[in-house]
Amino acid sequence: MAAERSRLAAVGYFFGSAGIAVVFIGITGIQIRLLPPIVGFSLFVLGSLVGGLGATLLGSIGMARRKHMPLESDRTRTLKATALGAALLALILLAAGTGGNAPPINDITTDLKNPPAFAPAQEVSAYLERDMSYPAGFIPVVKTHYPELAPFESPLAPKAAYAQALATAKAMGLNLVWQSAEEGRFDATQTTSIFRFVDDFTVRVSASGTGSRIDVRSKSRDGQGDMGANAKRINDFLSRL
Repeated sequence: MAAERSRLAAVGYFFGSAGIAVVFIGITGIQIRLLPPIVGFSLFVLGSLVGGLGATLLGSIGMARRKHMPLESDRTRTLKATALGAALLALILLAAGTGGNAPPINDITTDLKNPPAFAPAQEVSAYLERDMSYPAGFIPVVKTHYPELAPFESPLAPKAAYAQALATAKAMGLNLVWQSAEEGRFDATQTTSIFRFVDDFTVRVSASGTGSRIDVRSKSRDGQGDMGANAKRINDFLSRL
């Protein structure tokens, strides 16, 4: 029985330690460009979820039997397993919580009838072998979850509005990858700090009455959901305008 309790403490501690190691490898691998963002993120989820659940479950069982463990080292290991498990689960819950109730889509725009197009693939190599068209299935989802998104009506003439939009994008820290002042369009990217996911961002400025209309589109390169990041970026951009 004592040996069984000792194994329980050891396995729980292993789950917690292994989970921390996998999370560290995932994030560090992304930061030093050794792992693609989606691979590093998958390791983060795997380490946090599997390691967290395993360590918390076994640690909790061990805590309930802690007073029957003859060795102080086993009691300490059980306590550490529970703490590591709780920390790992807190990480995954924190990451999931940033998206709130965001729908599982990754392409958002202010113009669902005529979404702004990204530059031709021959102009931006990152678009090669990628479908940059707007998914028709996302349209009703955006209408339901992001009803506040709408084109920005500017009193400025198109050229002045374009210059303002370009300056706003740069002020947000977006990286410009293509522009056409003649067409009133430009493309940019934004990279997240921890997982280094890259999102594509395009702006279209057109004449509207005596002023201009500014439409925006933001699209994630990885994953099926964006945890609300694209809508947040668009709202940030429009509010700055």
